[in-house]
Amino acid sequence: MIVLKFGGTSVANAQNISKVIDIIINKSQKEKHIIVVSALSGVTDLLHLAGTTAANKNEEYQKLVSKIALKHEELIENLVDSENQLALKTIVNNEIKQLQTLLDGCFLLNELSTKTLDRILSFGELLSSQIISFALKNNENNCCFIDSRKIIKTNDNFGKAAVIFNKTKELFSSVLQNINDQIIVFPGFIASTVNEETTTLGRGGSDYTASILAYCSNANYLEIWTDVNGMYTANPKIVKQAKSIENLSYQEAMELSHFGAKVLYPPTIQPVLNAMIPILIKNTFEPNAQGTYISNQTISNRNPVKGISHIDAITLLTLEGSGMIGITGSSKRLFEALSQHDINVIFITQASSEHSICIGISNSDAEKAKTIIDATFDIEISQNKIDSCLLEKDLCIIALVGENMKNHQGLSGKMFSTLGKNNVNIRAIAQGASERNISAVINKNDIKKALNALHERFFEDNTKQLNLFVMGVGNVGEKFIDQINQQKEFLKENLKMNVRVIALSNSRKMIFNEEGLDLNNWKLQLYESEVANTEKFISEVQKLNLRNSIFVDITANSDIANIYDQFLKQSIAVVTCNKIACSSQYENYQNLKNLSRKYNAPFLFETNVGAGLPIIDTLKHLIASGDKVNKIQAVLSGSLNFIFNNFDENNSFHDVVKEAGIQGFTEPDPKIDLSGIDVARKILILIRESGYKMEIDNIENKSFLPEECMQTANNEDFFASLIKYAPHFKNLLKEANSKNCKLKYVATFENGKANVGLEFIPQESPFYNLEGKDNIVQFYTDRYVDQPLLIKGAGAGAAVTASGIFADVVRIGNV
Repeated sequence: MIVLKFGGTSVANAQNISKVIDIIINKSQKEKHIIVVSALSGVTDLLHLAGTTAANKNEEYQKLVSKIALKHEELIENLVDSENQLALKTIVNNEIKQLQTLLDGCFLLNELSTKTLDRILSFGELLSSQIISFALKNNENNCCFIDSRKIIKTNDNFGKAAVIFNKTKELFSSVLQNINDQIIVFPGFIASTVNEETTTLGRGGSDYTASILAYCSNANYLEIWTDVNGMYTANPKIVKQAKSIENLSYQEAMELSHFGAKVLYPPTIQPVLNAMIPILIKNTFEPNAQGTYISNQTISNRNPVKGISHIDAITLLTLEGSGMIGITGSSKRLFEALSQHDINVIFITQASSEHSICIGISNSDAEKAKTIIDATFDIEISQNKIDSCLLEKDLCIIALVGENMKNHQGLSGKMFSTLGKNNVNIRAIAQGASERNISAVINKNDIKKALNALHERFFEDNTKQLNLFVMGVGNVGEKFIDQINQQKEFLKENLKMNVRVIALSNSRKMIFNEEGLDLNNWKLQLYESEVANTEKFISEVQKLNLRNSIFVDITANSDIANIYDQFLKQSIAVVTCNKIACSSQYENYQNLKNLSRKYNAPFLFETNVGAGLPIIDTLKHLIASGDKVNKIQAVLSGSLNFIFNNFDENNSFHDVVKEAGIQGFTEPDPKIDLSGIDVARKILILIRESGYKMEIDNIENKSFLPEECMQTANNEDFFASLIKYAPHFKNLLKEANSKNCKLKYVATFENGKANVGLEFIPQESPFYNLEGKDNIVQFYTDRYVDQPLLIKGAGAGAAVTASGIFADVVRIGNV
C-alpha cells in the first residue's frame, strides 16, 4: 500500500488535475494506492469567508456560494465525460444545497460556532475528492471514494480536533477489508466525532489525513505531492539560492515544518514516525524531480545544517522580577495559565538566575496572553515583586536545523557572528541540549537579510554576495562599473564573491533594482530612471536592508561626504575616493572611524591618496605592527606631476593643464588640484592614519598660483588667468632649469608640522625621475630610519582610481 496526497495547487484546475491523474495511473498499476486530496486552490478561504460573511448578516455570502458552485461545475465539464457528468453534478449540487442551508442558518442566527465552521469548511475536500474520484473512473480505473469521516475519529475540539487512533485504525481495517479497488480516494482535512459530528484537523490537515491513513494501512511509504521539489534549505521565495534537500530525518523535518516550512504540516510526521513509514515530498509539475526523502535514518552530510526556517508574526513576552528567584512553581503557573486559554507557546528561554522567563507566542495571542499573565501574577505585581508582563511585537523566529549539528563545534558562533556582521539584532536565543535546533528572535524587518546571510554562510560554498549602492558615475564611476562587469565571473569562480550593483546615481538621476542592475546597458537604464534625491537614496538603501551592503561614493561632493555616518550606523560599509570626509574636522574623521568599529561596518578610502596605490593599506599595516611614522615626504598629486612633467619651453602651462583635464587627471574644477588643497587633504589623511591629530588649517600651503588665479569663480575665468600669468609660470620653469632641477609639488610631514608646495628637485632625489602621473611616498619610521619605505606608481587616472575602489570592495568581501 502506498498513500499519495495532493495539495491545493495540484488540484487547482482541470489542467493540474489531469497531471495528478497521470501520476496516479502510472503508479497504481502494480499495487493498491490511497489517494488523499485537498480542496481546490482557494476554496477553503472562500468557504471561511462565506461563513463569516453570513454570520455578519451580509447577504454577499450568496454570491460566494455561487462562485464556489461555478468553480466546481466548470471543473466537472472540463474533466469528466458527458456520460458521468449528470451523476456527478447531482452529487455536487446536493453538497452545495447543504452548504447553502448551513450558511442561511448562520445568517439568520447571526452566529458562526467552531462546530458549524468545521462543517462549512468540510465541503472543499468533499467536493474535490468526489470529482477526482469520478475523473479516475472516467479513465476506466478500478477506483472508489470513501468519506474520511467514516474512518477518522476525533474528539470534539472543533477547528483542530485530536485523532482517536485506536478507534480510527479499527474502523480503517473494518471498512477497507471488503474493498478490492486498486485506487481509493479520500478527502483530506476532515474527520468526525464518535457522534458523527464533522471535525477538521487544522489548516494543512490534508497532510495529516494522509499520514493517519498511511499509519492505519501500514503503508510502504507516504508521498506528499505539492508544487515544489521537496523541502528547501530556506524559503525559496525569500532566498533565491535555496535548494531542495535530498534527505531528512523525521526529527529534522519536524523542526523545519514547526519553524515555518509550509511544505509539510507539522503533525503529519508523528503517525508515520511511530510506524517508521518514510515520507517522500514530490512536485506534481516536475514528477521526475528527486524531491525530499524523510525517514528515521540520519544521512551524514558534509554540512551539519540541513535547513534554515522561520516563523513570522511573533510576540516576545517577558515576565521578570526578583520575586521569581528561588520561588518554585513560577514557570508552572505561567505555562498552566496560557495552556488553559489555548495559547500556544512557540519559543521558550529562561535566565539561569530565574529572574526572568521569556516566551514567544503568535502576535494574535499577545494581548490576551498579557491579560492572563498579569491576572495570574496579580499579587506579586501589586507588591512590586514581579513586573507587569512586557510585550515586544512584530518579531520573527529564525532557526538552524540539523540532526548532526551536535557533533560540530562553533555552529552557534557562526550563526550569531553572521547575523551580527549584518546588523541583525538578536532579542532572544534558545538551544536545546540535543543541538538539533538553534533559534533566535529577531526584528521582522531583518528576516530577509538574516535568511540570505545565513544561507550564504552555510549553504553557498562560502560565496558572499556583495550589494553595491554607487553614487557618482562620471569618468571614474564608469570605469568602476565596467571593471565589475568584466570581472564578475572571475570573482564568483576564484574569490567566491557575487558582486551586484543594486543602485546607481549621478547628480540628475538614480535607479534601484533589488535583483541587481544589468551592467551591459546601465547608462540607458539610468537615463530613463527617476530624478536623483539623496534623502530618498539613503532611505531606499536602508529599506532594502540587504546583507553585505556597501555604499560607494565616487564623487567629490561635500554633501555626499556628510552622509557616511547614516550608512555606517546601519552596518552598511562605505568605500570612497572622496577625500572630503577624512580631511574634514578631526572630530568628524574620528567619529566615522568609531562608527565603523562600533557597527562592524568597514570604512575604506584607499583611493583618497595615490589612486590605486596601496599607500593607506601599507601605512595601516605599519601602525598595526607597532611601528611609528616620524616623517613623510611625498609627491601625492598625479595631476600636478603630469602637468609639471609636460610643462616645458614648447608647451604653455595653460595648454598642459587643459590636457590634464581632458585625460581625466584633474578634478572637474582643476583649481582644486593646482591650489594645493587636494595635496594638503592627502597628506592630512596620511598624518591622521599615522596616529597624529591634525587639522587642515595646520598645514602650510605654499601656493605657486598668483592670487588672481585663486580668486576666479569658474573654469573659464581660471584658464583665462593662466594665460594672463603665463610669464609667471615660465619664470618658475626657467629657474628650475637653471638649477638643473625639476618642478615637483611636494608634501612633507616632520616633527609634528606639515607643508605642501612647489619645490625644485635636484637630480639625486628619488623624486627627480618621477614620470607622467606617478606618485611617490616615503615613510621614515622607527624601523625605516636611513632608507625609507617607498611606494611608487601611477597616482591619477580614471582606470587606476576605479581599480583602487574595486580593491576596497574586494577587501570587504574577504572580511
